[in-house]
Amino acid sequence: MDGETTVLRENTAHVNNAYLNNQKELLFKSKRVEANKIVSKAMRIILLLFLLIWILNAVGLYKMDITLTTLCFASCGFFMMVPTLLINVLDIQKEYVDYVVVLCTVLVVGILCTFLSSFMYAFLPFPLFIAAMYSNKRVVTFTAISSVIMTVIANILGYTLNFSPVEFIHFSCLQDVFLFSILPSTAILIAISVIAFYIVDRNFNMLNNAIDSDIETKKNQKELIFSFAEISENKSKMTGEHIKRVAEYCRVLGKASGFTDEYVEKLATAAMMHDIGKLMIDENILDKTSRLTDEEYAIMKNHVLYGEALLHNTTGELLELARVVALQHHEKWDGTGYLGMKGTEIAYPARIVALADVFDALMSTRYYKEGWSLDEAYEEIVRCSGTHFDPDVVFLFIQHFEDFKRIVRAIPDQQIY
Repeated sequence: MDGETTVLRENTAHVNNAYLNNQKELLFKSKRVEANKIVSKAMRIILLLFLLIWILNAVGLYKMDITLTTLCFASCGFFMMVPTLLINVLDIQKEYVDYVVVLCTVLVVGILCTFLSSFMYAFLPFPLFIAAMYSNKRVVTFTAISSVIMTVIANILGYTLNFSPVEFIHFSCLQDVFLFSILPSTAILIAISVIAFYIVDRNFNMLNNAIDSDIETKKNQKELIFSFAEISENKSKMTGEHIKRVAEYCRVLGKASGFTDEYVEKLATAAMMHDIGKLMIDENILDKTSRLTDEEYAIMKNHVLYGEALLHNTTGELLELARVVALQHHEKWDGTGYLGMKGTEIAYPARIVALADVFDALMSTRYYKEGWSLDEAYEEIVRCSGTHFDPDVVFLFIQHFEDFKRIVRAIPDQQIY
């Protein structure tokens, strides 16, 4: 028993630490995903610009070879659509996509400089502007090196193949290309790279500080929630182990429901606040050893309204979730709960907490009742599927009952008053 308790508590601590440690990674990832979407949209806009240039050239406004420009813009169009394919169509959000995106922009600029030469040199800094959006020094460094290599290759190919219909400087030899085109272009790219690197470094530090502050706020918020939850339990002369077990049950059901790790942690934390409204209930009612009168029971039922009122003006997803759970955790699937809500009118997290709370209450020994056995509590939960509980939540409960038993053994009640 003690061994299982230690293991579960260590696992819980590990989960909490992992959650906090992963927050930076998750938030940075969200910023990167947002940047990817902006970049893919920018690429599509530039593609439309190229199409407009091609149309103007086709109608004779520009005197560029139509076959050459068609081949050039078609090649650019292919690489410009790669980010849209990876990000918007396939929804791939891996870190390597950042490098694929900037490489595509580098290739586009390389194609433009090779086929159109000086006419498109204004696009040279474009890949670095894109890279700077990711707030990642490695991406900026990769882009700078790729851009320099691309500039060298594009200049040599442009001179050797003589594709360019517009050339402002006539180069008599390859040495002139290096001296008057490659070196100045490389110098400009290096200068812009240094600027981009410092911008990224500054943005990274600002974002890092903001994330640290956000994580610390969430951590303090969670500790405050746990403190209030323990106060509400202690007022009713119950041990804090009840809220810990309910939180663990909700963590199991949340994962089984397919929620993200971040949301599962929020659900488990919010579940600890489900009886916060009992702080407003008279102790004579909470501690009554005999059956409550109808009037006393009506007062007791008000704890869900008190809980909602206490959390009504709070902000943030976590406390909003706690408010919903506090209000709705006594609702029943068939509509016979405290407030008369039924079915999907009840928020799904509240349906999870309802099952977890009742399951633990059935097995918990109190001064006014003996606790049920695991098998008895299991059978009662299954029996109430479709009446008290959401059948889908009961199905997950059945699938993961071994996890519930492990939690029961690992977090026993420590003291009954």
